[in-house]
Amino acid sequence: MFRFFFVGFLVVATVAVGVVASIGSWAWWVLVAVLVFLVGVGGYDLVQRRHAVLRNYPVLGHLRYLLEGLRPELQQYFIERNFDGRPFDRDVRTMIYERAKGIHGELSFGTERDVEEIGYEHLMHSTVPVPEPAEPPRVPIGGPDCTRPYSMSLLNVSSMSFGALSGNALRALNRGAALGNFAHDTGEGGLTPYHLDGGADLIWEIGSGYFGTRTPEGHFDPQRFVDQAAHEQIKLISLKLSQGAKPGLGGVLPAAKVSPEIARFRGVPAHEKCVSPAAHSAFSTPRELIRFVARLRELADGRPVGFKLCVGSRMEVLAMCKAMLAEGTAPDFIIVDGAEGGTAAAPLEYEDHVGLPLTDGLMTVHNALVGSGLRDRIRIGASGKVAVGNDIVKRLIQGADYTNAARAMMMAIGCIQAQRCHTNLCPVGVATQDPRRARALDVADKSERVRRYHEATVAQAVQIMASMGVSDPAQLSPHQLRKRVSATEQRSYADLFEWLSPGELVAEPPRSWAADWAAADADSFRPRVGG
Repeated sequence: MFRFFFVGFLVVATVAVGVVASIGSWAWWVLVAVLVFLVGVGGYDLVQRRHAVLRNYPVLGHLRYLLEGLRPELQQYFIERNFDGRPFDRDVRTMIYERAKGIHGELSFGTERDVEEIGYEHLMHSTVPVPEPAEPPRVPIGGPDCTRPYSMSLLNVSSMSFGALSGNALRALNRGAALGNFAHDTGEGGLTPYHLDGGADLIWEIGSGYFGTRTPEGHFDPQRFVDQAAHEQIKLISLKLSQGAKPGLGGVLPAAKVSPEIARFRGVPAHEKCVSPAAHSAFSTPRELIRFVARLRELADGRPVGFKLCVGSRMEVLAMCKAMLAEGTAPDFIIVDGAEGGTAAAPLEYEDHVGLPLTDGLMTVHNALVGSGLRDRIRIGASGKVAVGNDIVKRLIQGADYTNAARAMMMAIGCIQAQRCHTNLCPVGVATQDPRRARALDVADKSERVRRYHEATVAQAVQIMASMGVSDPAQLSPHQLRKRVSATEQRSYADLFEWLSPGELVAEPPRSWAADWAAADADSFRPRVGG
């Protein structure tokens, strides 16, 4: 591989120049000294475990750290040209990296944001802050039909499959989650030994491909599900209906990443592109979805079962609520994924133009459940560009009970946003199935970084809530999140958006919701016609 070739080249060059120096002028010995130094640096880079970039790119990888040490503007220039079109801003990236490394993360010279810009949002602090709780609050998940409830952290590892990430990356995330006592979502690619390696609590995600629990024809296999769900580490089951970056499409794993090992875990041919169906074969109506959720909960011995979706139509969400009321049962949780969520394999048109952003999706699901009288039995998770403490607090105000992070967790284990995920050429061993590249990611070091990042971010969220006069997330209110709507006016979320009262849709839907409520049908995801 390149790293050995480059160091070997330096060794050969050193010997050759040494021979020339022995018969030439003393000036050649200066070059020999430089080459010997570079060989020493390269050798150290190969054996050190702290920096994955240096393990894969000895000597040359130091250019990245040189740029990090220069002026922030140059660092910004370098990073943004190796990132996607919707990056975390520089301060957020800096906080993620520094928290993962255990570095004090406060910044000098105040904000770089334009606080007078239209759309700028801020959280309202209190003149009388309250003390922070001794332990961060947790969220109980499990409705009346659940016999094995789970206590969820405010921040968890979002769904990322083996295939999308390397085995070492998943090991690091899993061990970090175990160290920090938070949950790790497996992604839809099936349950693998890498998800079980560190002993963390798992959210087992099942997509439309039913990987890990499928028949040879690709349909849901109840017996395989029972066998897999019996793992003690599996605490929750999540049924993936859609994904923020590509709602309405199945997951895609490029052929270059479908190794024999992945093919074995997924039950698909090796070295062929693995595409999940766009829709599930186990159900096709809201009522069938809710019945399937109830069936999974029974097969999973009472574990909490829910589903994940990117919201498209409010009418479809209301149809699900009507199905829950009609069936007398409901999911234990719903994870709302925002259209701004990331992925390594999705058409640009879907990434940029399909699905509701997380803010709108969250408030839609929250209000639909409140208005249907179901909110007290169903917890809501938020997934989509959650990175720092204020993100957590804002999502809680917008309707979530807890949050999941994917991109930030990848950055905590060393992702440098090289945009090589789909090529199998990830330079730091995070998003690759090349064992030689994955070797660069040291599991012990990176799992500790995941723990530190999670601990510092949740602590910051709790501190912000205390500054707002809140000691428990249940005390948060839409009045405490404000947005600038013009050059002269700021308004709170309580004033900007409509918030339904418990049972309001069932009793008497407000005019703004009445048409969608009337069109919603428990027996079809299509609008009800003529009634």
